[in-house]
Amino acid sequence: MARLNFQLENTDSAARAGIIQFEAGAKVETPVFMPVGTKSSVKAITQDELTTIGYRLILSNAYHLYLRPGDDTIASFGSLQSFISWPHHILTDSGGFQAYSLSALSKYNNDGVEFKSHIDGSKHLFTPKKVIDIQRNFLSDIVMPIDDCPALPATEKRLDESLQRTHLWIKQSKEYFYNQGYNIDQNLFGIVQGGTDQKRRVESAQFQSSLELPGYALGGLSVGEKKEDYRNTLTITCPILPKDKPRYLMGVGSIPEIIYAVESGIDMFDCVLPTRNARNGQVFTSKGKINLRNEKYKLSQEPIDSACSCPVCQKYSLGYIRHLHKSNEILAYNLSTHHNLYFMFYFMKNMRTAIIENRFEQFKNHWLKLNW
Repeated sequence: MARLNFQLENTDSAARAGIIQFEAGAKVETPVFMPVGTKSSVKAITQDELTTIGYRLILSNAYHLYLRPGDDTIASFGSLQSFISWPHHILTDSGGFQAYSLSALSKYNNDGVEFKSHIDGSKHLFTPKKVIDIQRNFLSDIVMPIDDCPALPATEKRLDESLQRTHLWIKQSKEYFYNQGYNIDQNLFGIVQGGTDQKRRVESAQFQSSLELPGYALGGLSVGEKKEDYRNTLTITCPILPKDKPRYLMGVGSIPEIIYAVESGIDMFDCVLPTRNARNGQVFTSKGKINLRNEKYKLSQEPIDSACSCPVCQKYSLGYIRHLHKSNEILAYNLSTHHNLYFMFYFMKNMRTAIIENRFEQFKNHWLKLNW
C-alpha cells in the first residue's frame, strides 16, 4: 500500500535517525525540518536557495492553494512541484489547522469543515473526499487528511467530539484515497488528536495505527499548552505509533520543542517560526537566538554567527544586516531567512549525527543551555 519506505538507521534511547525513501525521488534523512511554503512559496527565499542548502521536502497548504490560485490551475501545470519549479518533495496540509487558526471563519459539522474565504467571503465545505481530491490535483508526495483540531483548553465533550470526527474522517479519507486509485506516488498520513488528555491521545494513537498508513502525525500541540503537558503527551503517544513508520509533529519549530520531541521519537517537523522570525530580525545561532535590530550590533563587522558556514555569514556583517532591517530593505528578509533555514537544516543534520553516534543526551544538554 505505502509508496514511501522508512528505514531506521539507529536509535539512541527513544531518539531516532532514519531515512524516508519515496518511490521516485530523493531520500530524506530524519529527523527532518520542513520549511513552510503555505501558499507555494517559502517566504523570502528561492527554490534554488533551498535546494543548495540541502532541503528535499517542504510543506504547502491545501486550503490556501485551493482558494488561490485554485487546485485546477495547479493541476494544469501537471503538479504542484511543476507549478512552483521545485524538483523535490512536498507535503500538503489539509486545512484542518486553518479551521483552528481561522476559527472565526470556519464551522465544524460531521460532514467536514465549512470555511468562509478570508479572500472574498465565499463559502466552501471541506469534506474528507474534497480534501483528497484537492491534493490529488497537487500530486503532493505526502497528503494530510482533514481533521478536527480542538483549541486548548478544551472540555471533555469537545475533545470527544474532535476524536470522533478525526477518526471518522480518516476512515473515509483512507477508503476514498485507495478506492479511487489515489495512491499513485502519494502517501496518506493519519493524524492523532486528543489535546493533552493522555487517555484520549492513547485511544487516538491506537486507532490511527490500526489503519496501517504510510506515516502518522501528531496534531494539536504547541498551541499554548503547558510545557509539561507538551512533553507528557509526546512521551505517552510516540511509543504507541508503529516503529517502522515516520512520525510527524505538526507545526513545531522552536529548538527546545524539537529537541524534546526527537527525544520522544518524532522524525518530522514543520513550522513558520524560522522564516517568520527572520523577517522580524530574529536569527538562530550557535550561541542562541539574537535580535538583529539591537543597537549593540550597529558597528559590528562580525557575521551573524562566526561558527556558521552559510553564504550570509561568509559575506555580510551584522552591522550591515541590522541596517537593512532598520531601513526595511527587502534584502534583509532574504539574508535573515537564508541564514535561519541554513541553521535549521544543519541543526537537524547534526542532531541526526548525534543519534547515530549515541550521544544525543550530550547534544540535547548543550543546546538546551542556550537562550531560546
